[in-house]
Amino acid sequence: MEYVIILAVAVIFLVFKDRPVMTMKFKDGELTHSKGDIPHGFLVGCKEIAHKQPFSGQIKVYKNRFTTKITFSKTVPSKVKQRIHNVFPHTGTNKKQGRRA
Repeated sequence: MEYVIILAVAVIFLVFKDRPVMTMKFKDGELTHSKGDIPHGFLVGCKEIAHKQPFSGQIKVYKNRFTTKITFSKTVPSKVKQRIHNVFPHTGTNKKQGRRA
């Protein structure tokens, strides 16, 4: 009985835990690590921003059914955060939706 409860808690934790859709790590203005399906325009824009204003930190993108949220590490300056928000494609391509004429 104890094993069933522990297994149930583990499954619930794995299902409902927020996992980032995209992750990018920068060090001194260079992209050192990226993970996930990052749109090409967003990746190029972030690299340009990091080249012009070098920073170190991590950017994570979380997505649920309704919203997309970007989180930054504390070491990313606020001006850089705003520029990255401006480059971020808020409306990603959703393959379930049809195209409009």
